[in-house]
Amino acid sequence: MTFRLALVQMRVTGGAPAENLARAERRIAEAAAGGARVVVLPEALDLGWTHPDAIAGAAPVPEGSACRQLREAARRHGVYVCAGLTERAGDRVYNAAVLIAPEGGVILHHRKLNELEIGHPFYAQGDQLGVAATPLATIGLMICADAFARGQVVARTLGLMGAEVILSPSAWAVPADHDNAREPYGQLWRDNYGPVARAFRLWIAGCSNVGPLTAGPWAGRKCIGCSLLVGPDGEARLQGPYGEEAEVLLYADVTPEPRPARGDGWETWWAGAGRSG
Repeated sequence: MTFRLALVQMRVTGGAPAENLARAERRIAEAAAGGARVVVLPEALDLGWTHPDAIAGAAPVPEGSACRQLREAARRHGVYVCAGLTERAGDRVYNAAVLIAPEGGVILHHRKLNELEIGHPFYAQGDQLGVAATPLATIGLMICADAFARGQVVARTLGLMGAEVILSPSAWAVPADHDNAREPYGQLWRDNYGPVARAFRLWIAGCSNVGPLTAGPWAGRKCIGCSLLVGPDGEARLQGPYGEEAEVLLYADVTPEPRPARGDGWETWWAGAGRSG
């Protein structure tokens, strides 16, 4: 089944959850009106990645205020919503992502495994991976740097679990003086998305925010979009614009490639997927 995917390359303002969530709600409505069935939002879109407010401002999943707001938006517009959120669970805070069904329920919940070292003071490490079978595709979640965990182990494991589409909320940042004409951004993600997508014949979508990082260990850097969709051939199918002001809604038609059933060439496919790329 072919479905329309929307990547919401939106501004995220550090420490301003009401502003960010209102912006996300508007973009979800716009994407749904544009025919999207799945809407992907950036990493930590409520508070901003590594913003110091993460410690005090994190909310539970799925019943915290930020998640409830996105769940209601998904239900109101009848779309799947994937979003990165700052999650409170007891005395721990996680860099989390959720997949919300059109009925408003959270059907997949991921906590980032491969957090950068500068994120360790803010976020605990996740310990699980999962996929969700939907009428559109079997979908897996990862977050940003999960994609370049050693040996691409996170994305490859999702492939072995049957993911046909991997969604990855992200926050791609560069130094304030980065010169994109001299050093075009995005090769790191193409190098890590491409081999996995090709090996498992799946789609990988990374959606990054834009805007300056105003607080935390990377204060002064800027998030620059460049959101990326890679197809089952390992090639980029869609690339968002670069820039800290480059807010845009990106659309693509996605056709998942179904996995063979066990006993119908599955063992041959599994062996090849696990080793190729």
